[in-house]
Amino acid sequence: MLYFGGLFGLITLGLWLFCLVDVITTPDGDHRHLSKTPWLLIVLFFPLAGSIVWLVAGKPTRGPARPRPYERTMPSFPEYDRPGRFAADDPTSDAEFLRRCRERAEEQRRKAREAEGD
Repeated sequence: MLYFGGLFGLITLGLWLFCLVDVITTPDGDHRHLSKTPWLLIVLFFPLAGSIVWLVAGKPTRGPARPRPYERTMPSFPEYDRPGRFAADDPTSDAEFLRRCRERAEEQRRKAREAEGD
């Protein structure tokens, strides 16, 4: 029985050290639910329960929430690559598109003013 107690203690120590290092090395703002300092205190003062709570509720589930400065090579905007997106072939088509947008906006404004007047 003493063997299992020592094994449990060793596993708990390993888990605690892993989670402690993980909390410290996770970038600010990528934690879930709390900031870095409360997570560090929870894991530090409650080794087993704090480590499990960190893994379940605090550790980021996916990649970083925002790009790091060294990852910013060229911005990509996938919405521009979407099929069916309007792209003018020549300046006159672009001018025609903008004219139709203005007409639609003016029509919407006119309808809104009429609705307010009722």
